Amino acid sequence: MTYQGEKVVCRFTDGRILKGYLLDFNPEMPEVTVREEPDGDSFAVSMDDLKAVFFVRTFEGVDGYREKKTYGTTPVKGNRVFIKFNDGESLIGFLEGEFPWKRGFFLSRKEMSQQGFFLLPVDEEANNVKVFVVAAAVNDVTVVP
Repeated sequence: MTYQGEKVVCRFTDGRILKGYLLDFNPEMPEVTVREEPDGDSFAVSMDDLKAVFFVRTFEGVDGYREKKTYGTTPVKGNRVFIKFNDGESLIGFLEGEFPWKRGFFLSRKEMSQQGFFLLPVDEEANNVKVFVVAAAVNDVTVVP
């Protein structure tokens, strides 16, 4: 599936952030193409440089809104997971689709046709609609019972 024209915030493994609109994105491709403004410059970004791609409602977020980060506040939308990135940051949410690994809880890029997997936020009112988590940036995935 290819996504185009959606607002995204790309988080890089080195801490950089790129906000823009998707021109080309496919979970199986090695690059994502983002345009900074509706009519601005476009950039091809290697998946190897990314930590995650956040599909957002707005670039600014909602001032003063505190995202709910606990399960049980919304209907279950898949497997509940806790993601820990290589840089120590973490996310919780619902894994969209099947588990992206075959043995245990280890992600293996050699066995995956996709570069990562989608995570749906726990809070349906959050600015993030969904997050594409790049597998190479993940340290650990824990399924929450």
